[in-house]
Amino acid sequence: MVYHLHSLTQNIRLRLKIFFPIADPVVPTLTDLYATANWMEREAYDFYGIIFPGHPNLIRILNVEDMDYHPMRREYALEDGTREDKTDLFFGR
Repeated sequence: MVYHLHSLTQNIRLRLKIFFPIADPVVPTLTDLYATANWMEREAYDFYGIIFPGHPNLIRILNVEDMDYHPMRREYALEDGTREDKTDLFFGR
């Protein structure tokens, strides 16, 4: 997780990098300090599955609510295993 912070009055830039294991994607929320982090944290949860404890409204905003995966983590099946209209020998399998 990378946060880019910029002080407009003092023209100071700060980059915060937080590393966490992919099996346990939990990062504390910054909405208490920066109210604008609300939307970005919800987007990170929606697409990457990062959990932000203490977030006021951590729900999906761009994807449908009944998705059981996070699209940017590439956890979904690329092919439909129930298809019967193609022959695997044409695809080198």
